[in-house]
Amino acid sequence: MRTFSLLKGLPVIVKSSGNKIGDVYDISISNNGMVKGLLIKKGALFKKMLFIDIQNITSFGQDGVMIEDSSKVETLKNSADYTFDSSHKLTGKILMSSKGEKLGLLEDVYFQEELGTIVGYECSDGFFSDITEGKRVIKTNEPPTIGKDTIIVNVNEV
Repeated sequence: MRTFSLLKGLPVIVKSSGNKIGDVYDISISNNGMVKGLLIKKGALFKKMLFIDIQNITSFGQDGVMIEDSSKVETLKNSADYTFDSSHKLTGKILMSSKGEKLGLLEDVYFQEELGTIVGYECSDGFFSDITEGKRVIKTNEPPTIGKDTIIVNVNEV
């Protein structure tokens, strides 16, 4: 299990050649709350956005993401359904339980790398609350309902 914040900025490396494709910039999340793939930023001056399907990733290491070959990398043609930090971003949206309880603002997601399943959400109640009480992790086994203003989840434990 991994959080997006630990993944962001890691290099994406081709196992067969050792070449670096780029760095993880964001994740692509489908309408049903599954991680579809990674958005990769390539280049220093003229940045190019690339997409790698989660099924084409060989392994998620502590210091990098490995793929088998560069032919699985696609140029990002259209924007993803949802992302974490770029267009259609989920960060900062209100997270609510299906029973109508406000859980906080979405800060991060926990997902299973092999399946792309989101299994938890890290929430914030604000800067001072985070310092005194810490951030909350909301666990769930079911996909969320993602709306324009809020994300609704069925909560396992709060």
